Amino acid sequence: MQTDRLAAVVPMAPQSFFQVTVTSENHLSWILQIKPWVFNEYKTMWLRSSKITFSCLNRIKSHRSPWTRLYSTSQTTVDSSEVKNFLGLAHKWWDEQGVYAALHSMNDLRVPFIRDNLLKIVGNHQLGKPLCGMKILDVGCGGGLLTEPLGRLGASVIGIDPVDENIKIAQHHKSFDPVLDKRIEYRLCSLEEIVEESAETFDAVVASEVIEHVLDLETFIQCCCQVLKPGGSLFITTINKTQLSYALGIVFAEQIAGIVPKGTHTWEKFISPEKLESILESNGLSVQTVAGMLYNPFSGYWQWSKSTSLNYAAHAVRSTMQDHEVPAANASTSPNLQEELKK
Repeated sequence: MQTDRLAAVVPMAPQSFFQVTVTSENHLSWILQIKPWVFNEYKTMWLRSSKITFSCLNRIKSHRSPWTRLYSTSQTTVDSSEVKNFLGLAHKWWDEQGVYAALHSMNDLRVPFIRDNLLKIVGNHQLGKPLCGMKILDVGCGGGLLTEPLGRLGASVIGIDPVDENIKIAQHHKSFDPVLDKRIEYRLCSLEEIVEESAETFDAVVASEVIEHVLDLETFIQCCCQVLKPGGSLFITTINKTQLSYALGIVFAEQIAGIVPKGTHTWEKFISPEKLESILESNGLSVQTVAGMLYNPFSGYWQWSKSTSLNYAAHAVRSTMQDHEVPAANASTSPNLQEELKK
């Protein structure tokens, strides 16, 4: 005859617990089990009846509904821990004297850097709207600090970010300017989600102060390349991986001076210009410019520097040839030469 069982785990000492089993015939048995890991790790009281198990944990570190996702792709370059950090600061994006003051000030360098390098490639432009007709993707746009200046230069800009609150702040801020409201579009998504729908769509991709926060840099660069038109430009600003960047960027800026909130950066994610250039070129991007940037915490201003030991900006252009494509002019050349051209 099948019997329904009711079992209760009763915590006793840290090194053991008792399991009490009651059957329908009112038999009671006590079984001493030595399983300290159950008590120590979970501190669990559980009940089992038929096939249903209920578990009540008295120590829960985190909880998120299984149907709630920060982003839709199963494989992503977005680091969820970084998302949590920026989520708590979303309301401070447009405070020019707050935690993002250095990013506001950085626009004095990065906006002209993007504009001037794009104009080297495109000869004709409208006075007052030099980037008119260009389509730009701003990856990790945050509250739109860089997206809006690019829109004012005439570009059509899509800003993407995986933090919901960032996008809400950015959309709210641009709504005050009817011109920007037409030129700028914000989307709550990761870069990977843009790739399939926007392959070879953008004249430029901007990733400013972003790559030091991504989970997989090589995949990130690959995605940037895929959404660029042949001949399109990728702009990156980031932090070099040096002892000086650790001392000033982590210890001084975060822990002593409080220029940026603690935990904003992880030194292991910083990357040298040489390593970045290697990744870019392996993905069909030719590096045009690498320039050092220096921030003065006392004046609050940035300036260009010959040294790239701290911050730097890079501009790379996607090759106009498809991967492994041999120019038509060389079609009749020897097989050995064609192999060299492919390399």
